[in-house]
Amino acid sequence: MTIARESWSARSGFIFAAVGSAIGLGNIWRFPYVAYENGGGAFLIPYLVALVTAGLPLLFLDYNVGHKYKGAAPLAYRRLHRYAEAIGWWQVAVCIFIGLYYASVLSWAGSYIVFSFGQQWQGAPEQFFFEQYLQDSGSALSFSFVPQLFYPLAIVWTITLFILYLGVRKGVEWANKIFIPLLFLLFSILVIQALRLPGAVDGLNAFFTPNWPAMLDYKVWLAAYGHIFFSLSVGFGIMVTYASYLKPKSNLTGSGLVVAFANSSFEILAGIGVFAALGFMALSQGSTVNDVVTGGIGLAFIAFPKLISSLGAGGDLFGFLFFTSLSIAGITSLVSVMQVPIAAMQDKIGCSRHKAVTLVGGTTAVLSTLIFSTRSAISLVDVIDHFINNIGIVGGGLLSIIAVSWFKRSLLPPLIDHNNSVSSVRLGKGWVFMLTVVTPGVLLTSMALSIKALIHHGYGNYSQPLVLIVGWGSLLCCLIAALWLCKLPQHSLPVKPVAQGERHE
Repeated sequence: MTIARESWSARSGFIFAAVGSAIGLGNIWRFPYVAYENGGGAFLIPYLVALVTAGLPLLFLDYNVGHKYKGAAPLAYRRLHRYAEAIGWWQVAVCIFIGLYYASVLSWAGSYIVFSFGQQWQGAPEQFFFEQYLQDSGSALSFSFVPQLFYPLAIVWTITLFILYLGVRKGVEWANKIFIPLLFLLFSILVIQALRLPGAVDGLNAFFTPNWPAMLDYKVWLAAYGHIFFSLSVGFGIMVTYASYLKPKSNLTGSGLVVAFANSSFEILAGIGVFAALGFMALSQGSTVNDVVTGGIGLAFIAFPKLISSLGAGGDLFGFLFFTSLSIAGITSLVSVMQVPIAAMQDKIGCSRHKAVTLVGGTTAVLSTLIFSTRSAISLVDVIDHFINNIGIVGGGLLSIIAVSWFKRSLLPPLIDHNNSVSSVRLGKGWVFMLTVVTPGVLLTSMALSIKALIHHGYGNYSQPLVLIVGWGSLLCCLIAALWLCKLPQHSLPVKPVAQGERHE
């Protein structure tokens, strides 16, 4: 039996889903900090250069591979070249690891929506977060069960699997069409509230004041390229998979420009909101913005609760807006991450969507809920996230570029012809140059520096066995899975490129 391939109801459905994937937790808690640390307002220059020379070229590659070859990452790359299927399975494995820990962080954000009412951290957010909520075991690995982590995580996975069970059009598309406008609305209200706070101008000055000498530091440029790469959700199968559900006549580059613009706009909006709030916090503490600025988990679960506490009773609403925004941004990204292995399983064995969601999504959900409902949750999140993001995602994107632009350059002209036959912005020699020289050069440098640092210095204050088993072990699992899965028999879908206007059913 041949199962009909799903599709978006219209190009707008694809754009909403792609924007939902691109806008995640990192847009809110990572971009403002990265920009501040790397030149403030001047960082927008390398940021835009990185967007044009690396982000968009790789985004267009993902779109064209997915759309032309009509498959999730493994099948699309197999149709591109039969030896490239392993690249797709590497990206699938990376997505599964991301799903495992991303859901955990998302459940923390969901819990803090509730904690914001009455400000349950009682003026000591750091102690509350690590000791009372996470019951963190510190540097020692402990798999003791923590019930208060289990239930929110189970709820996150229930919502995610429900959306995935409904399908591409009725589930993924529908959810993003509701959640993305809601996210922009809630976060805009939060930004307006933050701008009205005393000291907001000091925060904005810290964020936007350019540090021009920083532009001479190569690390600033690497930071810009690294952030753009992660921010657009390119290089790990999501955009390949999403583009495969587009109808034959779809404007690929036009869609890519809309997604990139929406993503960058939200990041700048997040920077304004976060730094306006940090400016107020610095003023209320009698310190400078530099003393209170932070990013990542520290911003979300320690700095912002401190800020909320300083707002008194009005902080409850501020906390609700912030953590609800985090949760919505996270759920749309988690859905996109899990869609990659689910679609790959459908393509590989020819099973129904419900069976693939149950098998892949259900197994990932059970593992995630059991592993990250323990006292070592934050240590596991931190280590896996660092290795998977800095090596796993970068490696997958780099391999996909090298496969096309270095070893099989004959594949580029058909991709260009395919894009130019349906898209408003035409690709040509400039795109080829970026894919051949600029983007792989930056990614190779970034990954080499990351690997060198990990080999020589380890990661954080974690023990060598923990980094070896959890960090390097997660990458080894991705490699084994990629090599093993590409050897399994392929379902009877034809392993050939899709002619223009043709759809596999």
